[in-house]
Amino acid sequence: MKSCSYMIAAEQKARTTYDNILRLVKDPEVCEPIRFLREREIVHYQRFGESLRIVQDNLDSKNFYAINPEFDTRPCGK
Repeated sequence: MKSCSYMIAAEQKARTTYDNILRLVKDPEVCEPIRFLREREIVHYQRFGESLRIVQDNLDSKNFYAINPEFDTRPCGK
């Protein structure tokens, strides 16, 4: 599984690629779909960021047992 930072970086790289294409191409039939794809990458970047923030905010909640220190320090059966 790829890390979130890698996926966010990929979204940014795609956006930069679309920006570069838009600088070079003047044909409206090419520019419109590229603009759409660029906008989609921006939304993906925002959603990844929001998701990452939500996960980070909830890492220490009582529902996240994998690394919850409070869960790990209780004696078994009590």
